[in-house]
Amino acid sequence: MENNNSSLSGRARAPRKPKKSQIPYAILVTILILGLGLYLSSLGAKLPAYLIFGVAFGYVLQRSRFCFTAALRDPWITGSTSLTRAALIAFGLAAIGFTAIKYNSVLSGADQTLAMEGVAPIGLPLMLGGVLFGIGMVISGGCASGTLMRVGEGFTMQVLSLAFFVIGSLWGAHDMTFWNRFNENAPKIFLPDIFGWFGGVVVQAGIIVLLYIAALKWQEKKMGSME
Repeated sequence: MENNNSSLSGRARAPRKPKKSQIPYAILVTILILGLGLYLSSLGAKLPAYLIFGVAFGYVLQRSRFCFTAALRDPWITGSTSLTRAALIAFGLAAIGFTAIKYNSVLSGADQTLAMEGVAPIGLPLMLGGVLFGIGMVISGGCASGTLMRVGEGFTMQVLSLAFFVIGSLWGAHDMTFWNRFNENAPKIFLPDIFGWFGGVVVQAGIIVLLYIAALKWQEKKMGSME
């Protein structure tokens, strides 16, 4: 018993391996980003801005550990809805921003029907793709943004997920003509056409607020029961 206890205490007191400094890597990455930015500036004035936005967006994702998979998964597994509520806030801000951009184009003389570009019809391809993507992102442990973030952190599983993510996207694009046949009579819901521009924002904001409250109540119920 004494030998076992001494061996266990020896293992517990084993010194931790010192962490390597990340500063040299940070300096190298910064130099590479600056060099890439200078190269892109010679190809187009907007490309450096896209690079800056992408780097900033990736940094925010990595530091916040934001992931849409966790936002949909955690309420059922752990009961926590912190990421769910963060996603709802992001949706609300994005809705206001995109509404302002599209409405400004209409005020500038653009046809309002053009504002519906990018609105996906609610048909079989959308529902089937949503279910398959939901299953895949839970199994792989990350959505598109979470996968890219973890690839940068060196997760082997996410590298494999990214490879099949690309393969699946190319396969889907190749078969898009076939799937579009199911969207010929599928409805498109564009809230400004129904409630007007201001009314559409109010309706969408109201739905997001209700979902936010429901997420809070769900966390109180689940986390309280776990205690």
